[in-house]
Amino acid sequence: MLDELKATGYTGTELGDWGFMPTEPEKLRQALTERALSLRGAFVPVALTRQDAHAYGIRSAVRTARLLGAAGDLDDPAVLVLADANAADPVRTLHAGRITPAMGLSSSDWDVVAQGATAVARAVRQEVGLRTVFHHHCAGFVETPEEIGQLMDRTNPEDLGLVFDTGHFAYGAGSSSLVMDGLDMFQDRITYIHFKDCHDGIAEQARTRGWSYFEAVERGLFCELGAGGVDFPALVERLQAACYRGWIVVEQDVLPGMGTPRESAARNRAYLETLGL
Repeated sequence: MLDELKATGYTGTELGDWGFMPTEPEKLRQALTERALSLRGAFVPVALTRQDAHAYGIRSAVRTARLLGAAGDLDDPAVLVLADANAADPVRTLHAGRITPAMGLSSSDWDVVAQGATAVARAVRQEVGLRTVFHHHCAGFVETPEEIGQLMDRTNPEDLGLVFDTGHFAYGAGSSSLVMDGLDMFQDRITYIHFKDCHDGIAEQARTRGWSYFEAVERGLFCELGAGGVDFPALVERLQAACYRGWIVVEQDVLPGMGTPRESAARNRAYLETLGL
């Protein structure tokens, strides 16, 4: 995978699931250094709505952060990408992309989520010195713009930044046309970005036919960059105007039967080059 990543023109990678890449810092560092790749982050899901799961989540996050810190670039540190546990709730999984307020959390539930996210972020900073950014993700409890706002309002920017994921925001908000609004809405918290496209036609089919999150993804919801509704040229222009200097990570779902990851990665990289990236 790393060889293909390098060959298709990328300069960094996230860690992936624990154990996908070496978990021994020296081996991981060597694998990355040999290919001149930068370690940018690691996705850590935590059941934030369950207070009894916070302690385990902290341990998992700190373990991952220690690997990031030991194998990453000291001059350009990686980030811990925290998210609510995906697809842990059947209602949220079935209704991703069409969440109503009735499917959301109570005020006291939001306090629990915010406490958990803050505890994870502070533990990662205190134990390893790395920053934590939150990933809003469909099929979790922080999906819609309103839900992202709830968490941001209840947490301190010094503790928790935001990963702005263009595809998940488009699907969670109900339209790719709202991505630019989301960028403006949360610009003060955004310190890391995922570029992901969203096919509005498939999204509409998912909503009208009642597809679950996973069925929508399997049917191509998150298509290759430039093939969906996210206005990446306008997005790049806005980021440049705002002097954004953080990393942008391309996220592309290629499940069995959907094509080959290398070819998809190459097409995405070629598209980014047309945008001057």
